[in-house]
Amino acid sequence: MSLNKVNRTHETANGEAMQELMLETISVFFLLRAVGKRIGAVTATDGGYWGILRSLKVEGAQTVPQIARSRPVSRQHVQKLANEMIAEGVIESISNPAHQKSKLLQITAKGELVFQEISERIAQEAESLAQDMDIDELQISIKVLRRLSKQLKQMLR
Repeated sequence: MSLNKVNRTHETANGEAMQELMLETISVFFLLRAVGKRIGAVTATDGGYWGILRSLKVEGAQTVPQIARSRPVSRQHVQKLANEMIAEGVIESISNPAHQKSKLLQITAKGELVFQEISERIAQEAESLAQDMDIDELQISIKVLRRLSKQLKQMLR
């Protein structure tokens, strides 16, 4: 077998495995989103409620465009969800010293409590799902998904 044919076979096998990984990831995404809706981490309109709380908790106050870029989703999607969350009192809009028109969003004390409650529900679900899983396989999966995420972010730049 020629070296060229071996390389093509390797590339085809890698491409097919990546395609399978992509399809499984999409399938798992929709299942995780359904679980997220059930435990309150995802809103009924598919917004990333907990994700925005987490972003503000971990990264600090941010503008709507900053949050949208980090996802990546449309600014309008984040704005709609932010408006709902402001109305519920879990985040608030504050002045932005760097830009008068683009306010900063920050998590409120109520938002901290909601974030903690949802985080605990997520941890319980994760613990339940992990019972029949091998830690080494989970860590390899994390490594592969992080690498894929990094490559996809570079492609979208």
